[in-house]
Amino acid sequence: MTQPAFGLNRLDLRSPAHFAADAARLESLGWSYGFIPSSPLLVLDPYVMLAEGLRKTRSIVLGPLIENPVMRHPAVIAGSIATVDRLAPGRAVLGMGVGDTAVRLMGRRPATVAELEESIRTIRGLNAGERLAVDAARPAVLRHAARVPVWVAAQGPKTLRMAGRVADGVFIRVGVHETNLRLAVEAVRAGAAEAGRDPGEVRIGCVFHTVVDDDADRVGRIGRAMAAGYYEYSPMLFDHIGMAWNGPDVEELKRRVWPDFHHARDLEAAGEVVSFLPDAAVDAFALHGPFPAIVEQIRTILDYGLPIEAIVPHPMPTPPPREEGGFDYARAFAEAVFPAF
Repeated sequence: MTQPAFGLNRLDLRSPAHFAADAARLESLGWSYGFIPSSPLLVLDPYVMLAEGLRKTRSIVLGPLIENPVMRHPAVIAGSIATVDRLAPGRAVLGMGVGDTAVRLMGRRPATVAELEESIRTIRGLNAGERLAVDAARPAVLRHAARVPVWVAAQGPKTLRMAGRVADGVFIRVGVHETNLRLAVEAVRAGAAEAGRDPGEVRIGCVFHTVVDDDADRVGRIGRAMAAGYYEYSPMLFDHIGMAWNGPDVEELKRRVWPDFHHARDLEAAGEVVSFLPDAAVDAFALHGPFPAIVEQIRTILDYGLPIEAIVPHPMPTPPPREEGGFDYARAFAEAVFPAF
């Protein structure tokens, strides 16, 4: 069984100072990665937040998860993450994706796989100090280039193969079922081989939606919302494991959930919309239950023998601030789970 590093994508986002203090707290608790969403309408500027976080920490790796080439030009992203890296060389990471909710809220469409691939090639090229031919009088060169690792968050087969071709690492988002995890890793490796790369050089991480609760009914409702969130964008994940969608058309159901099943304000209500999904759907698409159960679920996943080196246990729903009596997920997870690995 591999020994994974753990990362969290839910830090205190109220201000740069709050983010930095929380990053330092995560570091002291043993978390290896701290991430921040890149969603201009919902979250303060990620690069300002990351800069303050890196200044106040010593070892934790910080970065956006996920950035996209729709809201920011790839050259702007390359310059921003390279600037942040100068504050703590080697401790910045760039997570990229097509955009999804962040861009839909602005009425834009997510990037295509081809557009995402081209943006990653541009970012990695610029930050490697390459001279890139563009439609300009001279090649484009980033004067403050820094080799910051670029990871892609992916769940569809085309995106996974693309990530294998061009990225330093991939955060797989396909749930927790062995079949889907194996197929995702195979797709990444196939993409790397197509590009003439050593598949073993592409690092693998996983984002697991995580529902921590002793209330089995509540866990079931939220877990069904998580399963539906995967189905609405990647229905083949159900096909791979022989699971039927025995309910109304998902496009019809989406009219009752905003902006989607993974990001609804009331995840329990979203789960009620898809109450027809079986318990097996919860088992296939989320870590769930009290912490001892989650430890055993992670053990099972690691026993599959896949090259998973990083796990992001994404809390669903997002806990309210600790100052308001919210559940201290970061501390509770670290104390209950880390010792087991």
